[in-house]
Amino acid sequence: MEPVVTGTAANLSSEVAKGIFQKVKRHMRYVIVYKKNVDKFEEKMETLLAKRESVKGYIEAAKRNLEKIKPDVELWCRKVDKLREDEMKNVKDLQDKAKSKCFIGLCPNIKSRYQLSRKAEEVVEVVNEHLQQGEFNSVSCPAPPLDIVDAATPKDFEAFESRAKIFKDIMEALKDGTTNVIGVYGMPGVGKTTLVKEVYRKAKEDELFDSVTMAFVNQTPDLQKVQDQLAASLGLKLEGKDVVVRAARLRERLKKEKKVLVILDDIWKKLDLKEVGIPFGEENKGCNVLLTSRYLNVLRNDMDARKIFPISVLEDNEAWDLFKKMAGDDPENPELQSTAIEVAKKCAGLPVAIATVARALRGKELYVWKDALRKLQKPSPTSFTGIPAHVYSAIELSYNHLESEELKQTFLLCSLLGHNAFIPDLLKYTIGLGFFHGVNTVKETRDRLSTVVSDLKSSCLLRDSYTNVRVDMHDLICDAALAIASRDYNVFALKPEDGPKYWPNGEKMENCTMISLRCANISYFPKELKCPQLDLFLLYNEDLPVELPINFFKETLNLKVLDLTKMQFQSLPSSIRLLTNLQTLCLDQCILGDITGVGELKNLEILSLVDSDFERLPKEIGELIKLRLLDLSGCTRLKIIPPGVLSSLSGLEELYMGDSFVQWEVERLANQQCNASLDELKLLSHLTTLEVRIPDAKIMPADLFSKKLERYKIFIGKGWDCVGECEPSRTLKLKLNASVDELDHGFKMFLKKTEDLYLDNMKGVNIALHELMDEEGFKRLKNLHIQNGSEIEYIISDDGAAHKIKFLQLQSLTLHGLPQLISFCFKNKRGSNSSCQNELSLFSEKLVFPYLESLRLSSINVERIWHNRFSNISEYGTQNLTSLTIEGCDNLKQLLSSSMARSLKHLKCFEIVECKCLRKVIFAEDIEEEDKATILFPQLNSLKIRKLQHLIGFCSENYNIEFPSLKLLEIEQCPQLQGFIYKSTMEENQHFPAQALFNEKVDLLI
Repeated sequence: MEPVVTGTAANLSSEVAKGIFQKVKRHMRYVIVYKKNVDKFEEKMETLLAKRESVKGYIEAAKRNLEKIKPDVELWCRKVDKLREDEMKNVKDLQDKAKSKCFIGLCPNIKSRYQLSRKAEEVVEVVNEHLQQGEFNSVSCPAPPLDIVDAATPKDFEAFESRAKIFKDIMEALKDGTTNVIGVYGMPGVGKTTLVKEVYRKAKEDELFDSVTMAFVNQTPDLQKVQDQLAASLGLKLEGKDVVVRAARLRERLKKEKKVLVILDDIWKKLDLKEVGIPFGEENKGCNVLLTSRYLNVLRNDMDARKIFPISVLEDNEAWDLFKKMAGDDPENPELQSTAIEVAKKCAGLPVAIATVARALRGKELYVWKDALRKLQKPSPTSFTGIPAHVYSAIELSYNHLESEELKQTFLLCSLLGHNAFIPDLLKYTIGLGFFHGVNTVKETRDRLSTVVSDLKSSCLLRDSYTNVRVDMHDLICDAALAIASRDYNVFALKPEDGPKYWPNGEKMENCTMISLRCANISYFPKELKCPQLDLFLLYNEDLPVELPINFFKETLNLKVLDLTKMQFQSLPSSIRLLTNLQTLCLDQCILGDITGVGELKNLEILSLVDSDFERLPKEIGELIKLRLLDLSGCTRLKIIPPGVLSSLSGLEELYMGDSFVQWEVERLANQQCNASLDELKLLSHLTTLEVRIPDAKIMPADLFSKKLERYKIFIGKGWDCVGECEPSRTLKLKLNASVDELDHGFKMFLKKTEDLYLDNMKGVNIALHELMDEEGFKRLKNLHIQNGSEIEYIISDDGAAHKIKFLQLQSLTLHGLPQLISFCFKNKRGSNSSCQNELSLFSEKLVFPYLESLRLSSINVERIWHNRFSNISEYGTQNLTSLTIEGCDNLKQLLSSSMARSLKHLKCFEIVECKCLRKVIFAEDIEEEDKATILFPQLNSLKIRKLQHLIGFCSENYNIEFPSLKLLEIEQCPQLQGFIYKSTMEENQHFPAQALFNEKVDLLI
């Protein structure tokens, strides 16, 4: 028995010893490989921080696009920031200890090396987890599109007494929540749309509802379009064309809101809200619906509106006041006054008629006024249902008083395009039709068109749309214009609301000069379009697959403008080749196969293929030597442009390739080249407008851009986002991976002309715009955005002269991801030392930004943004700031002096995020006068203060703070905050008795 026990004990002892040995070995390993573990820690940490910076860049880009950052992305960023702050400090402390020696400096510190190695290994595991978790497909949710409702602004809404009472009653009805469906009715042109747009604006401004959305319905409702309009304001994208499925999605989205207002404008007949996707009544008691209609019975009987508000014509005194406002001083002229009063009465109190007539007669002689009165006393009849004769006559009178044929023709052309006409389309058509005389270039035509559109707006025949590249027209004015065009010029037009149509009889069409079929969904076309006098043919296909007969254009040889939108062609109808007089051809949003036949249209001046689906631009396009404008915007599948095609277009003035072709080749021998090269652009000697993407600055040839370029959007490098509808200004976005100094002299001169300048990832440079600075400053620069420059210390340099450095047109400035930035301006003075440099603020008194509206500083390490005192704050530029964002500026210790804060009279949005050292937002100056004890932010409506670890308060008790316009206040993750107004003693004391966040010194007025 004894040997057995002894053997067992021996085995047990052996196992124990083995286990102990393994533990000792494992722990000794930490000491032996400590350097390897530390190196691995530093390598992994560097990778993680680089990943964090990349994600932060994506977040910044998303925020600029108003997108919402995903919660898991924000959580990941917070975790990484905490890991960086905590663990890097711990490892650094252990590294310092590990460097010390034991036994009078004779032996290494084994214990510290062990702790350091073990800690480094543990952190590496955590870092690996973060790296794995940081693989995001995207960092944000798409932002809602631009609001399609051009909501009336207070200056546009004439608050007449008759309107003010109705407006107040509607708002009260919406607030009490007892009525789900509210109606507004009145005759055309009385101001229903203007009224509900003001309701829309006010409801959003006062945040009466979680969401407010609006759609225009019209005579023949297109449910899909109504759904799209409602969804757009909600940030909802409706896929597919099945109205029932789309309605279900829209309904679910609306039901997620506790309180929602849906406005449906211009209802002509019963509309099933459930078919649209609007939940109301018992299904969603929080959904309120506001309707407008010309007909009381539609609201009361068909739509079951419980409260209905009639809106009638203006009272006599209101109509006269509006007439005087539109006509200027003329009605006060004793000779004119009696006639003017009678003219105003003939407008029957309708705002649309008053505005158009008064504008037409403004500044005219007495005999013109009397002639106008006679015409209004005998109104012309109209065949257009729904237009009162006196309204038609009023609009016709305004039309007749337009001073030129250019104005009249452009006005009638706008009516063919309907609501929110796209001005670039108008340009393409007017060039093709030759409307404007005495203009020789596309630029001159654009300038003339802008003047004409402005004059038509002044005449109240056109109005602003929701973007500055579109123009709108009132329904009544549009209908009257179409009636005039039909009567005087044999124009035939079908509007979307006219419903499905069959092709009209031949006799009606034979004398037509213009045909416009906008979303008419005509399923059948004749074999030949017999219109020998036809100048313009517009066909916007929406839903039905349409095939044009091959000989359709055989009898339209006079055609000058042809627009076929949203069509599908395996090959173009062969008869298009016969259109030798064609000046403008638009094949936008089409699926295109063989379009080689376009090359036979030798007189073509405008070719537009916007957003079309095709892969190859035919070499035959190069034969269009008269082409002046080529628009390939949004042709994302375009991969091949044969060499020599672009350079052959010797007369080209404008070339648009935004979000399109990027397969540029470096110029080679002719037989080795498969695609276009950038060198071809240098041969276009008449080019004045260019939109282009260049994936890498390295493939740019020298002197690429001509001095003649006046309008451009040039994106160099990958990753730049395209913006929505906007006219090209002078926009340059550069991702260089190098210094601006490496660019050729011609390109640097080109940079100086730029209005919107974006610089990304500049390397090997410590003064960002050193080569661009001269004694004139930056006269043209409107928007400057510089990001991700790890070596940039200054933005510009100062030669030491006494003159100011002026950015006379700069409106927005963004500096992001510039960790080494010391100051905006480098002072080139000898004998400067580091202590002097450390006292620098970001902006000096020598810099002048008189029109700066938006300032965004992110991830820069300056300690101070502005000097405490400026001799002339108004010249310096803060007085026009409307938006100020400070984020991730970890070294920032002070932000605004009290005098600087007082200068922010126009500030509307103020955001401060993640500035670790910031203790107070407003700091006291050395001398304060008693009459300056109040700091007023008169227009501030949004204030966000987040993640400020050491913030003790907004400002000290020495001041009273007033925010009369504040609508949104966010304060979060500020652990040291003692109160919005802090006491001076708090600056020294770390612990202070709890107090209310706001006291009597803060006036929020909310």
